[in-house]
Amino acid sequence: MSGPRSARKRCGDSHPESSVGFGHMSTPGCVLNKLFQLPTPPLSRHQLKRLEEHRYQSAGRSLLEPLMQGYWEWLVGRVPSWIAPNLITIIGLSINICTTVLLVFYCPTATEQAPLWAYIACACGLFIYQSLDAIDGKQARRTNSSSPLGELFDHGCDSLSTVFVVLGTCIAVQLGTNPDWMFFCCFAGTFMFYCAHWQTYVSGTLRFGILDVTESQIIVIIFQLLTGTLGPWFWNF
Repeated sequence: MSGPRSARKRCGDSHPESSVGFGHMSTPGCVLNKLFQLPTPPLSRHQLKRLEEHRYQSAGRSLLEPLMQGYWEWLVGRVPSWIAPNLITIIGLSINICTTVLLVFYCPTATEQAPLWAYIACACGLFIYQSLDAIDGKQARRTNSSSPLGELFDHGCDSLSTVFVVLGTCIAVQLGTNPDWMFFCCFAGTFMFYCAHWQTYVSGTLRFGILDVTESQIIVIIFQLLTGTLGPWFWNF
């Protein structure tokens, strides 16, 4: 059966039955569709092609990485193959954030003293994050599930972790007594992370120095353990 009443109206079609002033009424679904409709695609065809062709490349080894590789290989060998690499990444980040937020809860201005176990928990959380962050890529290659999206997700989580690692370190040494230094440390940490990935964007290769992320994380873990065993007043010299 045909006719104006039986025909389906598309988004934006006029309704002849409507009174004047209501000739272009839209359903809520049409409004949402227009609201989230992008004028142009987020990525061009050339960019999508480059994204599809992207392969992760790294160069250089830090001082402690060869020593840690044996542990990381042992650890990834005990991870079930059905666990997604991105799940490993998000678990590590969640643990790192939770243990740091615990310190923030006890030391909101980075001048208070948290229970000693909170510093040790933060050190353990960072070690777990470091371990899981090191094996997510290995798990991806092991299960043949490597992708540019996985790399983006991994490094996006790393960028968030950088903020919490620096914040936890500042709390451990009570750097809140010097707000300018605390701001400088937080800014320096995020800026160095940005520079490393900007260099990767330009050259196509992520380069590691003799003293790099692994060494920095180990130093932070030592700081947290010292604070957890000797107390935050240890740094008041």
